Amino acid sequence: MIDQMLQTISVPEAGKKYFGLSRDGSYRAAERGEIPTIRVGRLLRVPVRAMERLLDRATEPTCTSAGNFGSNAINNQKLLRGDETNT
Repeated sequence: MIDQMLQTISVPEAGKKYFGLSRDGSYRAAERGEIPTIRVGRLLRVPVRAMERLLDRATEPTCTSAGNFGSNAINNQKLLRGDETNT
């Protein structure tokens, strides 16, 4: 149980810690795919490693072409799986 707490955090905790969002804002960002989440039964959690990878990628140069715009949800799902993306 302790290991799980270190590896995942709640959606409101992640939103507040990483982006300064409110509880509702955090859940809206997760719904849009801007915060990576996993669901276990009714529990919605944010994997800390996936969140850190997402933030690391945000500091890399990105392509701003229309073909890549709005693909955050797909890329976040790939981050959860640990897939490398070439966007």
